[in-house]
Amino acid sequence: MDATAWATFWVFLALLVFIAGMVYLKVPGKIVEALDGRSDKIRSDIEEARKLREEAQALLADYQRRSSNVEQEAREIIDLAKREATALAKEAKVRMEDYVVRRTRAVEQRIGQAETQALADVRSRAVDVAAAAAASILAEKTVGADGDRLVDDGIATVKERLN
Repeated sequence: MDATAWATFWVFLALLVFIAGMVYLKVPGKIVEALDGRSDKIRSDIEEARKLREEAQALLADYQRRSSNVEQEAREIIDLAKREATALAKEAKVRMEDYVVRRTRAVEQRIGQAETQALADVRSRAVDVAAAAAASILAEKTVGADGDRLVDDGIATVKERLN
């Protein structure tokens, strides 16, 4: 055997001793345990990630459903507000027209009352002027106590009939 063979033999023997030491110290089992633990942790992480993904998808679907419901409710509220605004505008228009009609009637009544009052004032003034004119004419034509009595009776009669 030459030196190279002896070196190979000793390296081989050292390798066997090293492997035997590793087996004696249960290093392969520990390596397998570590790898199994790592694989279990990876498996549980993957399972947890899958559960989280499913929860996220469920939440997303729920929010999308709520969002569509909220949009529909918003459209309904807007439509209702438009209908109410239209109804209020119509009601306000009817009230305004009614108000204008009532105010017009009231003004027409006031005008009628003013006309009636003006006519009554003119008549009253005409009666007073006629009575004064009659008194003046009679006073000139009648002289004495009989004339005064006739004038007074005539004035009283005219006032009674005209008023």
